[in-house]
Amino acid sequence: MTDSNVPMPKCEDLKLLQGQKALVTGGSSGIGKACAIALAAAGADVAVNYAHHEEAGQEVVETIKAAGGNAFAIGADVSQEEQVLSMFKQTIDAFGTIDILVNNAGMQRDAKFEEMTLQQWNQVISVNLTGQFLCAREAVKEFKRRGVVEEVSCAAGKIICMSSVHQVIPWAGHVNYATSKGGINMMMKSIAQEVAPDRIRVNSICPGAIRTPINRKAWETPEAYDSLMNLIPYKRIGEPDDIGRVAAWLASDQADYINGASIFVDGGMSLYPGFSTGDG
Repeated sequence: MTDSNVPMPKCEDLKLLQGQKALVTGGSSGIGKACAIALAAAGADVAVNYAHHEEAGQEVVETIKAAGGNAFAIGADVSQEEQVLSMFKQTIDAFGTIDILVNNAGMQRDAKFEEMTLQQWNQVISVNLTGQFLCAREAVKEFKRRGVVEEVSCAAGKIICMSSVHQVIPWAGHVNYATSKGGINMMMKSIAQEVAPDRIRVNSICPGAIRTPINRKAWETPEAYDSLMNLIPYKRIGEPDDIGRVAAWLASDQADYINGASIFVDGGMSLYPGFSTGDG
């Protein structure tokens, strides 16, 4: 069924995000860096958010500019409402609007459950979950204010929430992190349901084991890597670019009918590989 009033995606465009404006939180390293570079390669202008290390954010900007893209770095702690408001104002002042939010900023503060402090719990929930709420809220305000600009995109705006396989796989010793990702899943779906009539798409990407600094211990030695492969049917660790490519596509009009979905990019980690032998 089609509606003649709804523009069809221009899927032939190689620059899938040409003319669009994006904000990537936690964009100075790891998955966020890869997303920022991938969105820029697809034609978007990108605001690269960093929390503490301005030089890392600037390095990502220079990488984008060296490839012919447009970007700038902007500092903000996404768990702080005033800083989020300022970040959005500065980004909209610079770009005129925002079409894409990659809600990526996140952290881990690991501990055994009975030893986990309230500070460790609150810090992870505040950045990983509350931070995504604050940024998504401000993005939705801008998307609704501007509405659909058909020559730019079929949608009024796109939000990609960075979740994890641990929104469905329990993770002992990381209760705060897994809880934050489970919360992101239901928050994403609830927002997607609410704002879909405004032609705003909200989805999430759920990475598995990705070669980033946050989980270096899981892959930096041959022994650790071999152990990790027991959890990944595809038998390789993911690279940040694996996530960046999915983010660029998911933000494009080629994915215009995808809303409220969790896309697992995990080499099969969420397939419960312990049951792969069929024994039992």
